[in-house]
Amino acid sequence: MLTWALGLIFLIICISLGIPIAFAMMSIGFLGLTYIIGFEPSSAMIGQIFFDNGMNYTLSILPLFILMGNFIVKAGLAEELYNASNAWLRHKKGGLPMATIIACGGFSSVCGSSLATAATMAKIALPSMKKYGYSDALSTGSIAAGGTLGILIPPSMILVVYGIITSQDIGKLFLAGLIPGLLGVLGYIIAVKISLWYTKDTYQQLPPLELREKIYSLKGVTGIILLFIIVMGGIYTGIFTATEAAGIGAFGSFIIALIKKKISLKSLKEILIETTKVTTMLFFLLFGAIVFANFINLAGLPNDIKTALSLFNFNIYTLLICIFLIYLFLGMILESLSMMLLTVPIFYPIVQDMGGNLIWFGILVVVAIEISLITPPIGLNVYVLKTIVKDKVSLSTIFKGVIPFIGMDIVRLIILLLLPFLTLFLPNSIWS
Repeated sequence: MLTWALGLIFLIICISLGIPIAFAMMSIGFLGLTYIIGFEPSSAMIGQIFFDNGMNYTLSILPLFILMGNFIVKAGLAEELYNASNAWLRHKKGGLPMATIIACGGFSSVCGSSLATAATMAKIALPSMKKYGYSDALSTGSIAAGGTLGILIPPSMILVVYGIITSQDIGKLFLAGLIPGLLGVLGYIIAVKISLWYTKDTYQQLPPLELREKIYSLKGVTGIILLFIIVMGGIYTGIFTATEAAGIGAFGSFIIALIKKKISLKSLKEILIETTKVTTMLFFLLFGAIVFANFINLAGLPNDIKTALSLFNFNIYTLLICIFLIYLFLGMILESLSMMLLTVPIFYPIVQDMGGNLIWFGILVVVAIEISLITPPIGLNVYVLKTIVKDKVSLSTIFKGVIPFIGMDIVRLIILLLLPFLTLFLPNSIWS
């Protein structure tokens, strides 16, 4: 027990000192392995980890989906998504915040980063909501919460990474995320209604647009909607694998950017360089997590946790609640991908041994991470948004605005915990 406990303590210290989490996990993992099995075996193990995973065909899905997201971002999807959502919802009570949530969900699913989504949508949606009299709390709360949706709605980078770590089918994970993702959008729309009912805020309600104008607003996002249907439909029907779907998605997004005349040789070079940088970062994070996972497994952490659970007679639901509380704490200091890479290698073998379905567990983990990103006192999405709005909106106002959304997230988590078939229905019905 002392070995893995010291390893975790040193890892937390390294992260607190600002050492990149990939190198922190890799260094602590290597030192721990050296202590347990010796220098030469641990060196050979790390070399094998890099070689085997670097040659892993499944990992090609990461750069392809990153490339897809970069093309879509370059094509200016964020503003067009907001305009389309706004056209259909502007006349509803709370129409602009609801449109913001839908646009956030759509954009962050291809962008891959909830933090980047919050920053981008703040610049697009916040001026419009302020113009028509929506409160600062509701306006900023809807952006901060909406940005978290994309890490669940497929194609999701964090689900890809989870699938690689746990050796689960990525296509099935994508399908498993659809219904919980739609529940998240619906829950956030209900949160907007609850917030307006509770605060009794006044705002300017816009007149509805004609049907012709609504349909015309979809012109800018038709391509990406069609691409989404092709990618997810192809996975569901078994026409192609998740990796092949990533290639189709990347090529399709390139065509969309070309049609919109957003691509030049210079911008193409920038996109390819950015994709390479992000892919390299993700690979180092993933390999570092695998090295650290090997260390804590050899050090006996999973067995020690299982022994402790048996002493207290914990069942799988009690275990999952404890895991969710850990994520709420980690959300104060880490972003979503780092949280997953640090914790999933520790938790998933225990959940599996207790009979938990790893597809179901993966979706629950992502929802828990979503909540942690907006939970006081240090929800990272809230702080990113604060850097955008600066002194125009106080931090306490933003946290006040996200409270109804946190409440709906907790309700969604409880529903998914008690009703696993909502998560497993689509992946279980996939064509073999």
